[in-house]
Amino acid sequence: MQSHDPSALPQGEPAPGPLEQASPAVPQAVGAEVSAPAAAASPASLSPEAQRLAGLEGMVRELGVELLAERRRERRWRYAWRFALLGLVIASFWLLNSPGLVHGTSPSKPHTALVEVRGEIAVDSEASADLLMGALRQAFEDEGAQAVVLRINSPGGSPVQAGIVYDEIRRLKALHNKQVFAVVEEICASGAYYIAVSADEIYVDKASIVGSIGVLMDGFGFSGLMNKLGVERRLLTAGENKGMLDPFSPPNAKQDAYAKAMLDQIHRQFIAVVKEGRGERLKEQPDTFSGLFWNGEEAVKLGLADHFGNLDFVAREVVKAEDVIDYTPQDNVAERLAKRFGAAVGQGAVKALRQLSPIH
Repeated sequence: MQSHDPSALPQGEPAPGPLEQASPAVPQAVGAEVSAPAAAASPASLSPEAQRLAGLEGMVRELGVELLAERRRERRWRYAWRFALLGLVIASFWLLNSPGLVHGTSPSKPHTALVEVRGEIAVDSEASADLLMGALRQAFEDEGAQAVVLRINSPGGSPVQAGIVYDEIRRLKALHNKQVFAVVEEICASGAYYIAVSADEIYVDKASIVGSIGVLMDGFGFSGLMNKLGVERRLLTAGENKGMLDPFSPPNAKQDAYAKAMLDQIHRQFIAVVKEGRGERLKEQPDTFSGLFWNGEEAVKLGLADHFGNLDFVAREVVKAEDVIDYTPQDNVAERLAKRFGAAVGQGAVKALRQLSPIH
């Protein structure tokens, strides 16, 4: 009978280590479950809490992937829009600055040439003499232009700028032997009418505002208010009339009389231009040159205008060239941006405060 020796081992098997001797035996099935990766476990074998966490993890993962894809799409569209906008700006700049390019049909075909007189007639406006003369020269020089139409919608402005345009139109008419027609829309007053009388005929709407053949110089006087506030004006000049028409000084009878005489002289120049332009068609009344204005119907009766009609009517029935090409100068992209975002606003305000009262 053999005695049982616990230390005896089968031949060929290694002796257990200290840790293996101290650890209790683990069933084979349990050991296999522990050694398997957690991701390989079936959902059914997980607890409800573990299943919920696994589901949330999957949702977060999908959400992250979708968010990343959405951001990539947004980035692509943003770049696409930027390139499209850049292309549009470049194309617009090229179109507006290409030499010889004119709005409308081809200049080589018979057409009616249009030049707009819009807004105030002043040095830095759309209706400045420089801009209008450039457009007029281009219109007259185009062999396809059968006649030139001035479409006017302006309350007037500088008599100097209006006089320059008037003289240039008369010069171009004689040089190119082409007719000029003025078409009034809303208003043609003061300096705008000064320009209009250079035309061979003036067309108006029955409700257009026409006239205001006069000259004015406007401004403000603050001397009374300054006295009430206890503000003292300290103006130093070299020359007794250097501070003439200063709004912070009391009126000066001698200087006011001088200014009135100057306005009367300019008024006489205006009257002479109107009489020269309208000739025998003008039915002069006592208040014709008083600065009054009339509607289009009365203007025709008084000989300030000739007929009723708009641009399309004149092009079709008078000029006999329905195609209209606009020669009005247009701001290019750079100029529009400069006007919109530039610092000219503040400079203009300072300039306006320093200027003498303008003459209109």
